[in-house]
Amino acid sequence: MYATPKVIYQDNDILVLDKPSGWIVNEVITKQNTPTLQNWLRRNFDYPLANSAEYRSGIVHRLDKETSGVLLVAKNKEAFENLQTQFKNRKVAKTYTALVHGEVDPKEGDVKVTVGRLPWNRERFGVLPGGREAVTGYKVRSYFGMRTEDGSQKSENEGRRRKSEVGLQNSDLKLLNQSSNFNPQTSYTLLELFPKTGRTHQIRIHLKHLGYPVVSDEFYAGRKTARSDRKWCPRLFLHAAKITISHPKTKKSVSFASALPRELSNVLASLEKLPQTP
Repeated sequence: MYATPKVIYQDNDILVLDKPSGWIVNEVITKQNTPTLQNWLRRNFDYPLANSAEYRSGIVHRLDKETSGVLLVAKNKEAFENLQTQFKNRKVAKTYTALVHGEVDPKEGDVKVTVGRLPWNRERFGVLPGGREAVTGYKVRSYFGMRTEDGSQKSENEGRRRKSEVGLQNSDLKLLNQSSNFNPQTSYTLLELFPKTGRTHQIRIHLKHLGYPVVSDEFYAGRKTARSDRKWCPRLFLHAAKITISHPKTKKSVSFASALPRELSNVLASLEKLPQTP
């Protein structure tokens, strides 16, 4: 049973939703028996773009299926085009929360690595020289350790730096982008992330590239690691926590936020905050 999306805010021009994990955003990429926000919007709302296939029912941007959090919907063409222009011109400020493997160091910075569809698997994305520009800022919020059976803490920094992608051939690229099936880790970092661009799987690719894949990420942490993660974290630990836009009608700066879902806050409660937390 899937949780139902919640309305954070709405007026005559925009609708702001809190998307639960498990929902696909657009019908065009849906799978059988998987709910889509586009269909849900058509069934539950009556605004000018609700039934428009051309405008995707007003959905301005997307979140991955397992990613939860703030999602913007435009109710009319003017609002849709205005918001799309803001995204294109990088005027939209987004904040994500993620729990990743390892103790991230340095504690803040920017990841600037081009990404794109992988030549040997067009359904997958990864680090790709000559790909599209992608920039993600990050900041460490907390470090956590996994509790052992005796209640003590373990901490092990297993962050891995990837070799430079400059001039890599396809064989090297495959090595760079292959699943990171390293041993289950006992230390984790809670991050705030600030994507400056909006490429598919950008945050997940960038974190894997640094050697700190998102907890329970079946694509980029590797199946073995993800299977181990999902024994204590049931879903991808990535949440769209906040978005700030210029309102398409009033032009005022407005922000909308989504609290960390219960299933993710329970995960943090099961861990132990480490002393070196900032």
